[in-house]
Amino acid sequence: MTITPHPSPASSPLRIGLLGSYGGCNTGDEAILMCVLSCLRAHRPGARLVVFSRNAEHTRAHQPQADEVVDWEGVPQKPVLDVLAGLDLLVLGGGGILYDGEARRYLRLVRAAQERGVPTFAYAVGAGPLREADDRDAVRAVLPRMTEVVVRDEESRLVLEEVGIDRELTVTADPALLLTPEPFTEQMMRQEGLPTDTRLIGMSVREPGRAAEKLDEDDYHALLADVAEFLARRLDAHVVFVPMERQDVRHAHGVLSRMSAPDLGRILHNPYSPGEILGFMSHLDMVVGMRLHVVIFAALTGLPVLPLPYSGKVFDFARRTGAPALVGVAREQAGLLLAEVDRLWDEFPRRQEELTRRVRGLQALARETCARCGFLLDSIDGGGADVRRTADLHLHGAVTPMTP
Repeated sequence: MTITPHPSPASSPLRIGLLGSYGGCNTGDEAILMCVLSCLRAHRPGARLVVFSRNAEHTRAHQPQADEVVDWEGVPQKPVLDVLAGLDLLVLGGGGILYDGEARRYLRLVRAAQERGVPTFAYAVGAGPLREADDRDAVRAVLPRMTEVVVRDEESRLVLEEVGIDRELTVTADPALLLTPEPFTEQMMRQEGLPTDTRLIGMSVREPGRAAEKLDEDDYHALLADVAEFLARRLDAHVVFVPMERQDVRHAHGVLSRMSAPDLGRILHNPYSPGEILGFMSHLDMVVGMRLHVVIFAALTGLPVLPLPYSGKVFDFARRTGAPALVGVAREQAGLLLAEVDRLWDEFPRRQEELTRRVRGLQALARETCARCGFLLDSIDGGGADVRRTADLHLHGAVTPMTP
């Protein structure tokens, strides 16, 4: 596709907008934003990075790499459209944003940018489910006009093709695979009341909703209570629930309430940055997770991890890392799930090298998204090889896999 550069005064820094599920207090989405900001900063150190957020106050407080933050929901739209018109590039994503009830809202801003001559780039987005007519129409209207569309997994590519997108779709990997860990200190462990002299099993739960519409709350609470008790007894361990959103705490309590020995469970209560949650993984011995980014963080740390695939994105990541890929989260699968987690623990020493190799491959794909965005920036402002080489060195140095 031919790119028509959006005019920008020579004396002005490049203005790059980022639009995604940001400011919603989801740790996975905030991890994605941190990684995309780092990518753009590496390629264009002097650019002005503008984040469109659902909660500008939250984003300003937690994303210091953002130069400007703009509220875009529940506010007058003219100021938002004026900011869009002043961009040199709008980056959509990454993360799961093209799904029923949400896709049309994001793509309305993308289309407004396109109508104002701003190039648009889909940064490793996730798609699906997409069954509602308004969302499918928005996808068909906007994605063909984007300069490039990169999706984070094969499931998203298949969803978009089923909707009717017949343009080239590049499949890479989730941007959060490039997150850098931050220390989770012994003091933090004490503040959470976590034992340091026994095995710890991480567990991640989530709420039912549009992204998990087939999830039966009581059913999966009971199932995970069975798993948590089995692991606590089998491994002489404590189970630690890792919330990625506020509502995860309620569901963690729902699982604990169904355990016969709830004293063997803990819930992380204090707020932590994505890097600190990734750092916390180094204290764990195993992870059973529903939230995609808990599963990703465990894989980055080299832990045995059992994904609980409530949706295609979790199943896809399990398949790509070689983790057990069960189908669905239902009580009748308890026996199968317990057998699988038992086998995973016993066989992991033989699987660990293969997991590390696969994670490195996914990190390389995540870097490819960043490189593609960098090439687009070159076409917009004529950035040279020296800038690109500096960005490549920065990115390769920042994503060295953690030693298991």
